[in-house]
Amino acid sequence: MKDQLLQYHNDRATHRLVLLHGWGADATDLISIGKELLEPQPVEFELAALNAPESHPQGVGLQWYGLFPSDWQAVPIAVSDLKKRLEELVTPEIPLEKTFLLGFSQGGAMALAAGCELPLMGIIGCSAYPHPGWEPPHGCPSVLLLHGREDDVVPFSASKHLLKMLSKCSRSVELIDFGGGHCIPVNLIPSIQLALTNWLKE
Repeated sequence: MKDQLLQYHNDRATHRLVLLHGWGADATDLISIGKELLEPQPVEFELAALNAPESHPQGVGLQWYGLFPSDWQAVPIAVSDLKKRLEELVTPEIPLEKTFLLGFSQGGAMALAAGCELPLMGIIGCSAYPHPGWEPPHGCPSVLLLHGREDDVVPFSASKHLLKMLSKCSRSVELIDFGGGHCIPVNLIPSIQLALTNWLKE
C-alpha cells in the first residue's frame, strides 16, 4: 500500500537504500539522514522508507510490534512480513543484491532479523538489539553497528552482543560506539557514508 512506503524514484538508480524507523516514529523520520548518506556515493540510488504496520499504543507514530509490554511472539510474523515487503521492492534494475538496509532502534532489530535472511549488500543497525532467541544465519550480509555508550533506551551491551554473534556469520561486521545516547549522531554520518562506499566496492 502507498501509505506504507515513501519512495524516491531515480530512473538512473542501480542501487537502493531502505530505511526502517524506530518505535513511535514513522517513515519520514530517517529521510533526511538517508538523503545525506547518498549524496557522496559513486553510483545512483533509489531511497525508500517503510512505515511499520501497527499503530503506536500512545496514538502517535507506529511500531513493528508491541514493545511495552514486549510482544515477542509477534516478532516472527513481523519479520516475515518485512522480508516480503523488501522483496516486493525488487526490480530488474535493482535486485536485493544491490539493496542496503538501515534501521534505528526497533527498526534496527528488524533490519537485522529480516536482512540477515536476504542476500543484501549491507545492513546498518543504529542503536539496534537482537530479538530474544535470534541467531544470525551463516553468510549474513556485511553489517555496520552504531551505538551510544550512554544509551538509556537500548543498552550499549545489545550491540556488543550483536557484534559477537555476527562476527561468526557475517561477511564483515564493525561496531562504532560513541559518547551519547539513543540517537544517530551527525558526526558519524561520514562513517556510514564510508561503509556504503566500501561495500559498493566488494
